[in-house]
Amino acid sequence: MKIGCFALVEPFQVMARQFQAIKEMGITCADITDNHQGGMLGVEYGFAASISLDSHPEKIRRMAAAAGIELTAFCAHANLLDPPAPDVYGTNEIIKAIRLAAQLGIQDVITAEGDPKTEFGEHLTRAEQIFATVEKLRAPVAWAREMGVKLLLEPHGRVTDTLDGMGAVLDKLGHAESVGVCLDTGNSWLGGADPLDYIKTFGKRIGHVHWKDMPKEMEAKRGTMFGCGMAAIPLGDGVVGIPAIVKALKQSGFDGATTLEIFGADNIKLSAQRLREWWQA
Repeated sequence: MKIGCFALVEPFQVMARQFQAIKEMGITCADITDNHQGGMLGVEYGFAASISLDSHPEKIRRMAAAAGIELTAFCAHANLLDPPAPDVYGTNEIIKAIRLAAQLGIQDVITAEGDPKTEFGEHLTRAEQIFATVEKLRAPVAWAREMGVKLLLEPHGRVTDTLDGMGAVLDKLGHAESVGVCLDTGNSWLGGADPLDYIKTFGKRIGHVHWKDMPKEMEAKRGTMFGCGMAAIPLGDGVVGIPAIVKALKQSGFDGATTLEIFGADNIKLSAQRLREWWQA
């Protein structure tokens, strides 16, 4: 199992510095986290960690190599429940992420439906939510197949945070060789599911893992909050039951790349240390 890090660990620092900070914590793998189309003022002026989907791959490759970082995932988290719009991250951005990931030799592109932000999206029926998600992912799946990349769906919304919703989307998308699951331990628990059930249900279709633990006070929000960006505590200090999840993943045959979505250098280093110990237990 590879242990990587969410590449947003220092506020107001560019992506190159994020990679350097990750390596300084003793971690050698990372994802491409925030990304955008075209150019971005914050990147040009040195206070935003984002990668342009229109970048030449060599530029990114050199940035990671300079820090001694292996890139193992490309985040393409989207809004798939609201209507398409020029300012909504959706199908076009996911396709660009897949193409750039393939050029960089990154195997895993991770997406999710996210939270709707319009009245239209808020009032979709369950069947409409699933249809909207599948419709917007059909073209990205075709690109994933063409480019030899795996498109992984993460629990991060009212559809994918449930076993039946995730299963329905996977069934309708098909192409199991190119479409799978990124298990997010914190998101799935927060959405009201048991991460262990994701492992039992989807097994070898889990291609990547996002590690987060949740503090006890978050129990009141279970089933009402669909996804969170980062955890503020180290793995093992919360109530998600990470050691049992690590054991179940290992027993399922998983041995892929994973990402720590945790804030704070001390929390990250302690989490990585504990993960290695649990994995070897």
